[in-house]
Amino acid sequence: MNDIKQSESSAKHGALHGLRVIDLSRVLGGPYGTQALADHGAEVIKLEPPDGDETRGWGPPFLDETAWYYVGVNRNKKGMAVDLSCDEGRAILWQLLEGADVLVENFKPGTLARWGMDYERDLRPRFPRLIHCAVSGFGADGPLGGLPGYDAVIQAMAGLMSVNGEREGPALRIGLPIVDMVTGLNALAGILLALAEREKSGQGQSVDIALYDCGVSLLHPHLPNFFGNGRTPQRSGNAHPNIAPYDSYATRTAPIFLAVGNDRQFAKLCAHLGIPALAEDPRFADNRSRCAHRAELKAALEARLAAHECEPLARELMASGVPCGPVQTVDAVAAHPHTRHRGMLVEMDGYRGTGTPVKLSRTPATYRTKPPALGGDTRRVLDALGIDRETQARLFAAGVVKG
Repeated sequence: MNDIKQSESSAKHGALHGLRVIDLSRVLGGPYGTQALADHGAEVIKLEPPDGDETRGWGPPFLDETAWYYVGVNRNKKGMAVDLSCDEGRAILWQLLEGADVLVENFKPGTLARWGMDYERDLRPRFPRLIHCAVSGFGADGPLGGLPGYDAVIQAMAGLMSVNGEREGPALRIGLPIVDMVTGLNALAGILLALAEREKSGQGQSVDIALYDCGVSLLHPHLPNFFGNGRTPQRSGNAHPNIAPYDSYATRTAPIFLAVGNDRQFAKLCAHLGIPALAEDPRFADNRSRCAHRAELKAALEARLAAHECEPLARELMASGVPCGPVQTVDAVAAHPHTRHRGMLVEMDGYRGTGTPVKLSRTPATYRTKPPALGGDTRRVLDALGIDRETQARLFAAGVVKG
């Protein structure tokens, strides 16, 4: 009977209902991962320094004096403002950890140890079931260990910029913080793996997630290609280094991106464009040949595409089984009916956000609260910890907490 009730509760509140996460992370990687935990039902208590997560000021645009950058990755969380650099602030954290399943932090390596909260030495003996997830730039040791890491810096150092940009142009930063976001997803995956293992062993463990590792992990297929041929990968614009036609192509109106992955799809493309003989041309008969004759292939395709409007053609090709799509702007993506149909827009009480891409059939994600104001839940969390109002007043007056 208890199992049935627990199953019903999970279905109503999310797959991670009952899980408590203490989130000490700031900026993007950690908060992105903890928002995913919160969307799926975990209770996430976010502790910020009294001045707040620095991304609160990363605007414009702003929502009620808080940058939309912060708003984008901190919904469904309870917010506290606590000065962890002082003993009394850390005493509150120790109390929070008494009932916690997961601790997420992205302090510079060594910070927790300096505070008497090293995982192996201090946390593990006291909280043997606790999952500790440390997000850092380069990890704690090694030639770059302990150095600070930021998304764009890792994009540069991990080789991502070297393969991004036009063939004759300079190396370019990818136009979104992809390393930070993948780091958040890897933190999420690591936490869930550790929780799954804890079900068998009853023991927690530490999860080590470094931006540098996550950046290097994104080098597919460039790193495998380098392993295979020893040649340093170069920039190729929108073209894929291993597949053709896999590039953006001019039409009469706007660019279309063709992602043709096999000979059958290529034959369908050529037939739809009225050039079936192109698929039988020895230069284009298979992917290896097409890659060897990219320039001729692009010229032949664009000569036919010039007669077509991008969006109608994309719809027709997709319907016929040819992977492609118009190159859309962000406003067009937000307005697209499929974006809303897939639940990728979240709206509540002045808040707009990006929905979760993880769709669970029985225990779906829920969107419960807007991102917290700085210290917006401090008093409620202190009450729940049993800290009396006189003590709370002293902590507020001393600047240990804010709310």
